[in-house]
Amino acid sequence: MRSSFARVVGLMIVSVAPVSLTTRHPSVPADRLVAEMVPPPRFGDVRFDTYIPDPNQPGQAAAVVRLERFAAGLNGDGAKRRWFRREQAAGPSGIYLDGGYGVGKTHLLASLWHASPGPKSLCTFVELTNLVGALGFRRTVEALSGHRLLCIDEFELDDPGDTVLVSTLLGKLADAGVKLAATSNTLPDKLGEGRFAAQDFMREIQGLSARFEALRIDGEDYRHRGLPAAPAPVAEDMVTAAAEAAPDGAALDDFPALLAHLATVHPSRYGAMLDGITGVFWRGVHPVEDQGTALRLVVLADRMYDRELPVVASGVPFDELFTEELLGGGYRKKYLRAISRLVSMARDGAERIPAPR
Repeated sequence: MRSSFARVVGLMIVSVAPVSLTTRHPSVPADRLVAEMVPPPRFGDVRFDTYIPDPNQPGQAAAVVRLERFAAGLNGDGAKRRWFRREQAAGPSGIYLDGGYGVGKTHLLASLWHASPGPKSLCTFVELTNLVGALGFRRTVEALSGHRLLCIDEFELDDPGDTVLVSTLLGKLADAGVKLAATSNTLPDKLGEGRFAAQDFMREIQGLSARFEALRIDGEDYRHRGLPAAPAPVAEDMVTAAAEAAPDGAALDDFPALLAHLATVHPSRYGAMLDGITGVFWRGVHPVEDQGTALRLVVLADRMYDRELPVVASGVPFDELFTEELLGGGYRKKYLRAISRLVSMARDGAERIPAPR
């Protein structure tokens, strides 16, 4: 077995060993946080016409039509003076996409971003709160108030403090004429109960609720629609072999050490920690019991998913990653989203496993 991946450069043989994420402590300047508020690579090329609505869920096709009209309103507003925008802008200041996991809300949100004029930004709720932490509230308002559109993915309804902070921020931006769009997840056991998540969203954003129009998008998780079951974890030595046989940019880590390392890096820097990484390989995945650790892992899984990184892992399967106690708590929807995304990445990673000899 090779101890590293060998590639030919000109007439030289260069050995490239896997890297370890535990050795990375990136420093991310605040201006990079703003510059990177764009659709991640996974959604870099999506458009409304690449979204495939489920024919059994008419709300999906209806959402496309409504969002296209919302984008058209923004495009028709380009020649107007900024001070006049609030007077002439038709329709609501914001659109909220309410639905379960994997129904394509992020695809639609990114499509809206692509179809709209700039300046504009797209980020997750966590990334927006991280921006406020890095810049301060006033500078964040100044940085974003000149935007035409701000899209917020995965709006968190389970953190009252951050939700009130962002609600206040969005109020300032809406008053400045910025159009808003947001998504969040309905808990799986609440699907079918009408507008549960939308009602929560409207309550949490307080005075902003009248500015948002809620669109309900039902359906099953596309990441698992018609696909085989998630691949089972592989033996530890197979994880090592797969990482060593992978192209440049493989990250090989022991899962316990990685979890400990995440506690030393601010979640706003997890994306930078993955710079140059092309595949993730974990040895010894085990159930996570501590909530702080689990929430950091959720952020890492989101950044990995954004970058379309395949995952190969040994240990417990990903549907056993979080304990029943955690899944029964207030952050349930975050953990279920992380499981869904890790399972999807594990399917991609199955192609990285060397064939037995």
